[in-house]
Amino acid sequence: MIVQIPDVPDNMVGFRADGEVTKEDFELVKEEVAQLVEKTGKLNYLLFLDNSPKDFTLGAWLQDALLGISNITKWNRAAIISDSEAVIKFTEVFSKLMPGEFRGYPKTEYAKAVNWVSERSDV
Repeated sequence: MIVQIPDVPDNMVGFRADGEVTKEDFELVKEEVAQLVEKTGKLNYLLFLDNSPKDFTLGAWLQDALLGISNITKWNRAAIISDSEAVIKFTEVFSKLMPGEFRGYPKTEYAKAVNWVSERSDV
């Protein structure tokens, strides 16, 4: 399941993934991303993984990939928060392949990630 994280700055969207994530879960993500891009002209995105990448169904991975492709020129900053060192490292490598900046953060650095995604901080 994916739920929107309330109370993040207006120039970003944040989501929390927990348990099994399906392609239907990405409907909320796509709607909120589209609204943010329309409002700001760019995409500042945070995903807090309270689960494992193996909890994403194939359909969810495809929807996630389509989200990236459909907004490829709009990505500005994206943070993936996870306690998995592999996910954090993958996010850092992924940043070299995509437009925009991508960073991985451990769960203990949630506030730091929000500040960075929302452009309140460059750290």
